Amino acid sequence: MDHAKPIWEPGAERIERANLNRFIRFVREQTGNEDIRRYAPLYDFSVRQPARFWKLVWEFCGIRASGDLDPVLVDGDKMPGARWFPNVRLNFAQNLLRFKDDRVALIARNEWGHQREYTYAQLHEEVGKVAHALKGAGVGMGDRVAGFMPNIPETVIAMLAAASLGATWSSCSPDFGINGVVDRFGQIEPKVLFTADAYPYGGKRFDCLGKIREVLGKIPSIERVVVIPYSGDTPKLDGIANAVTWPDFAGAEKHALEFTPTPFDHPLYIMYSSGTTGVPKCIVHGAGGTLIQHLKELVLHTDLKREDKIFYYTTCGWMMWNWLVSSLAVGASVVLYDGSPFHPDGNVLWDLADEVGISVFGTSAKWIDAVEKAGIKPRESHKLLALKTILSTGSPLADESFDYVYRDVKERVMLASISGGTDIISCFALGCPLLPVYRGELQCRGLGLKVEILDDGGKPVRGEKGELSCAAPFPCMPVGFWNDADGTKYKNAYFSKVENVWCHGDHALLTEHDGIVIYGRSDAVLNPGGVRIGTAEIYRQVQQVPEVLESIAVGQDWNHDVRVILFVRLRDGLTLDDALRDRIRKQIRDNTTPRHVPAKILQVTDIPRTISGKITEIAVREAIHGRPVKNTDALANPGALEQFRDRAELRA
Repeated sequence: MDHAKPIWEPGAERIERANLNRFIRFVREQTGNEDIRRYAPLYDFSVRQPARFWKLVWEFCGIRASGDLDPVLVDGDKMPGARWFPNVRLNFAQNLLRFKDDRVALIARNEWGHQREYTYAQLHEEVGKVAHALKGAGVGMGDRVAGFMPNIPETVIAMLAAASLGATWSSCSPDFGINGVVDRFGQIEPKVLFTADAYPYGGKRFDCLGKIREVLGKIPSIERVVVIPYSGDTPKLDGIANAVTWPDFAGAEKHALEFTPTPFDHPLYIMYSSGTTGVPKCIVHGAGGTLIQHLKELVLHTDLKREDKIFYYTTCGWMMWNWLVSSLAVGASVVLYDGSPFHPDGNVLWDLADEVGISVFGTSAKWIDAVEKAGIKPRESHKLLALKTILSTGSPLADESFDYVYRDVKERVMLASISGGTDIISCFALGCPLLPVYRGELQCRGLGLKVEILDDGGKPVRGEKGELSCAAPFPCMPVGFWNDADGTKYKNAYFSKVENVWCHGDHALLTEHDGIVIYGRSDAVLNPGGVRIGTAEIYRQVQQVPEVLESIAVGQDWNHDVRVILFVRLRDGLTLDDALRDRIRKQIRDNTTPRHVPAKILQVTDIPRTISGKITEIAVREAIHGRPVKNTDALANPGALEQFRDRAELRA
C-alpha cells in the first residue's frame, strides 16, 4: 500500500455540508481574511491569533454564559499560568442541557439486554430531581461527587446534576479494586458516592456493593451512598452507612432545574494519572476549558450534528466518556453500551450500530485489531447505513487496521485516529472532515493547539520522530492538580523537559502533509489496550507477595498494541513457577483491575537502578526491545540490563 496516496478522501457533498466548512466561511466573514479557505490556513490562524480564534469558536458553537468575553486570554505567554475568559461565568450542565425537546438524548443498551432511552425533555427532568436531592444532601459549589459506576444513563444524570450545582464530578470504572478506588477518591474526599449494585461483563455478574462496604471504611468524607438497582434485584444495603437507592433518592416529584454560574476555570472534573511514581495524581479540569475544547472537537473535527447518533465504547474511568457526554451540547443522540465488546461475540457492537443507526462510531485500536483477527467482516454481515465516521484511540492504529476498515467495514467512511489523553481531557491530533485519510496517520493537529514535535535538543522537527509537545497555552490545560497548592507536581508533570512548553510523553512524527504518526509512550506509563496504567499500582500489590523482593513492570510493543511484562526478583533459593505466577496475578487483579495483570511474569536476579537507588523502567523497556539504553552512566548496576535482552519468553 502506497503511504503517499490517501486511502480515503471526502466527496464534494460531504465537504460542502461539513460544520468545519461553515466555520471557515464564518471566520472569513468575521476577520476579512480571504486566504482562509482550507484547513491549513485556518490552523495557522488558530495558533497565530489564539484569542481571536477561540472567541470565534465560542460564538460559532453558541456557548451560553454571562459576562464579557474580552479579554479572551491573559498572561498568554505563560505555561502554566495563562488564564482564559476571566470575566465569564457559565454552567457546564446548562450548556449540555440547552435542548429540552422530544429528540432522543440517551440510548442505552447492555449485556443483560436492557434497552432504555431518554429524550432531552426527560433527561432535563431527571437531572432536576437528582440535583434537588444532591442539594438536600448538602452538596454545593466546590463539593466533590463521585461515581463508581458502569456506563449507564444514571451516570450521565448524576454528573449533570452535580455540575448544575457547581460541584465537581469524578468517576472510575467499577472493575477497579478497593485500593484503586481509595487511591483516587480518598484524595479528593467526595461528599456523595454513586454506585450500581452490580454490572455485567463477559456473561458474568460482578458485585459492586462488597467493594463499597470496604471503601467506606477508608474514605470518611462520604456522607451519602446512592445505589442504582441496575441488576434488577433489590440491593442489600446492610453495612453501607447512609445508603439509599436511586429511586428513593431522586423521588418522583419534579423540581425546576437551576444552574449555578461558575468561573471559566472552575473545577468540573477530576481525572487521574496512571500512578507511575505513587498514588495517581488528581488532574483538575475546568468547566469552560472542557466545554469549549469538546465543542471544537465534536462540532468542527468530528462534524457532529443534531441528527447524529454518536457512540464510543468506553468505561466511566476513561476520558472518552467525558468527551462523549459533551455531545449533548450539540443536541445529538448519545449511545451508551455497558458490557464486553466480545460477548457473545465480536459482532455485538456492529449489531448495535445497525440497531440504533449509529453515525459516529468510536472504539479502541485494539478492538479493531481484535475483530479483524476474529475474521469479522461487517461489510458482508451488516448494513451500517448511517455510519459516516469511525473514531479510534487508546493506542496507535496500525496500518493494517486502516486497510481492514476500508476493505471489510465500509468504504465510504472517515476513519479518524485520534490522540490526546486524560491530561487534556481531549485530543492533540485528530480527524478532519475536509482532509484525506492517509494510512497509519492522524489527519491533523487540533485547531488552536500549537502542536510541535521536538528533537532531543528541544527543537521543532518535521519528518523525524520526537516528543509530542504544545508550545502555547490552550483552554483545556488542567487548572491544576488536587492538593498541589504551589503547582510543583503540575509543572513537573508536563513542563520539566522544556521550559514553557507542554511535553506530552508520546513519541510522534509530523508528516509532510501535516499529519501525525504516533509511535507510543516516551515515558514509563503502560498503555495496554489504550488504558493508561501506572507501574506503582502494580508494585504495591506485588510487594505484598512474600516471595517477591522487588519487581519492575514495563510495556512491550506487541501485535500493534502494548502488553505488560513484569520482572520479579525472588528471595534467595526460590524459583518462579506457575503457582507463584498465579498468586501474583490474583493479587494484582483483586486489588487493581484486570488490565493491570501482566501478560508475562519473568524471573531476574537483579533489577537496574539509578545511582540514587530508583529502579529504571525506561532502561528496561528499551533493553527488551533491543534498543540502545541512553545514559547508562547514570545506572548503579548497568550490567543488570543484560538479563532483559533477547529473552526467548518475550518472543512468544
